[in-house]
Amino acid sequence: MKNSRTLFVRAASVTVLAGTIVLFTSWYEGQGPEAHGFHTTEELDEFERGAGLPIGENTYFKTSFACNGCHGHDPSGFAMVTAEGGVDVNVVDDWRSTMMANSAKDPFWRAKVSHEVQVNPAHQAGLEDKCTSCHAPAGRHNKHMLGQGPYSIAELELDPNGIDGVSCVPCHIQSADSIGLLFSGNLKFDTLNRPLYGPYGGPGTDPPLFGAPMTSFVGYEPLYGEHINDAGLCAGCHTLVTETADLNGNLTGGVFFEQATYHEWLNSKFNTDEHPTDAITCQGCHVPRIDDGAVLSANYLFLTPRSPFGLHQFAGANTFMLELLKNNRLELGLFANEVQFDSTISRTERMLRSGLLVEAQMISRDADTAFIDVQLDNLAGHKFPSGYPARRAWVEVTVTNASNDTVFRSGGWNDTYEVIGHDAQWEPHFDVITAPDQAQIYEMVMADVNGNKTTVLERAATKLKDNRLVPELFTTQHYTYDTATIANVPGTDIDFNRDALGVEGSGTDIVHYHVPMNGYVGLVNVSAKVWYQSSPPKYMEEMFAYNSAEIDTFRTLYNEADNSPFLVQEDSFNDLSVGLDDLAESGVRIAPNPILDGMLTVLGLNDRVLDVKVYDVAGKLVASRGPSTDRQWRLRLPQGAATYSVCIRTRERTFLERVVTLR
Repeated sequence: MKNSRTLFVRAASVTVLAGTIVLFTSWYEGQGPEAHGFHTTEELDEFERGAGLPIGENTYFKTSFACNGCHGHDPSGFAMVTAEGGVDVNVVDDWRSTMMANSAKDPFWRAKVSHEVQVNPAHQAGLEDKCTSCHAPAGRHNKHMLGQGPYSIAELELDPNGIDGVSCVPCHIQSADSIGLLFSGNLKFDTLNRPLYGPYGGPGTDPPLFGAPMTSFVGYEPLYGEHINDAGLCAGCHTLVTETADLNGNLTGGVFFEQATYHEWLNSKFNTDEHPTDAITCQGCHVPRIDDGAVLSANYLFLTPRSPFGLHQFAGANTFMLELLKNNRLELGLFANEVQFDSTISRTERMLRSGLLVEAQMISRDADTAFIDVQLDNLAGHKFPSGYPARRAWVEVTVTNASNDTVFRSGGWNDTYEVIGHDAQWEPHFDVITAPDQAQIYEMVMADVNGNKTTVLERAATKLKDNRLVPELFTTQHYTYDTATIANVPGTDIDFNRDALGVEGSGTDIVHYHVPMNGYVGLVNVSAKVWYQSSPPKYMEEMFAYNSAEIDTFRTLYNEADNSPFLVQEDSFNDLSVGLDDLAESGVRIAPNPILDGMLTVLGLNDRVLDVKVYDVAGKLVASRGPSTDRQWRLRLPQGAATYSVCIRTRERTFLERVVTLR
């Protein structure tokens, strides 16, 4: 691919050289109309169609179709592909199937706005205006910048710039002097000379930007902007402070931090100012860079690849909604196809898995209780989960015996996609779990002015619970802590975000399980799984009590969808730490022990013995023998100088014997 691409470029170079001279001359002489000669009529038609993207512009913003012609898929395979492998990395196709691209068409968001308005109808104008400031920024902010007042959902329905969601221009024209300082959708844009900021063309680092085509065709001037890779670029929408209203709709003067992902990042080891060695910005994970360069614009063969290149994948954590969008893309009028959604879903799953570690271990065990610890490590640069308060993660621990019968299970989920044993309102945080109806759920639970659980954002006044896993180096002493507090994690839980010495900032939690064994001392298997769910059933109950076109539409889609939680991480092990010393009473014995010749011999087998299994020191099954009329069983062990466990299951009980080979 690399060689053929090189030949293609060289073959075109003579023609391009002459064309380039004319092109530079015409543009630099200010002859704008001449620029149109470098695109064929067919190309311009394709640009206009935008491959299904919304078509439109207002005073300050253009929709993504205006960017697609040069920065979308290049049929010639020259631009927007990796220099080494020719992999298509065009920013438009990577973006179009993300939650950002579909933020204004997201049926849950539409339903939730309708829900908030129905609860407080007198606040409709303010609610819709605030919600669209992040979900439909090019429509809403344009109206405000013209001094025309609030922007409504009704206007959004007819506005291609609003329907375009979080598209290219609203991010790339943000002003450097305001990022990280403005929140809740209050964004500041540079509009003088219509700049579009990017990461290339910086002083002494890159060749000058060839900006004439963008200036002529699209009406924006591409400029280097160091702030385009700053985490503060995301702060304006990913920290949301809501005003609190009482149950009568009266504003109390209080505020609630509905989500504070940016401030969680500030209070972490990834903060670029406080921890430069470990620093990773939002873009570092969600717009991951590759060292392999890419030509940025189609149709200009003299351009050279730029590196590093940021993949506009915007993977987050909402696999459920992405699946729902994919399965209803035609009904919802979306502009991404099934393959593109599958790519974004796959990236989102990888993002979720990369954010967490889980490790389970047996601390001690006797015939009465098995003491199991499950440690979770948050590897993300913010809380896990983060973002919209519906999201939750929980731990499922299952203990089975040698017959694979369940001895204990905490945190399982049922066919209604709900956690088994979940309390009627909300499940408390646990340090120690002793019963199957207790489950460790990491989530934020909001309360209204009366202290009752609510999912109405405008009624949120305080937190009933926020035990979401905090990032590494997160402390309660950090200046941003008031925006991202921990709530109702008991002080007795001394290992929540604390290391063995009690120092804050571990980014971990250890859940201690005391599992009743009821006299069972045989082999057990312990499984620990962490599940993630972005749209839990209990969170929907309050909204689904209302009716509107938006709520009814989403309720139907939701009920038809598979809301199975996503398995983030898991760990499992076999434990053979408890045995009995009365094996001989069953008439069975192992001889000799230690074994000198590597041959295991089990004698005295009878019809009371159901099976015999041999495990290595890691708990892996080496061999097994079912019911048989043979009175003995001989087995050559695969490894010398090792320890094995022989599990003998009879009709009455299970016995465990350790044997050692010396060869």
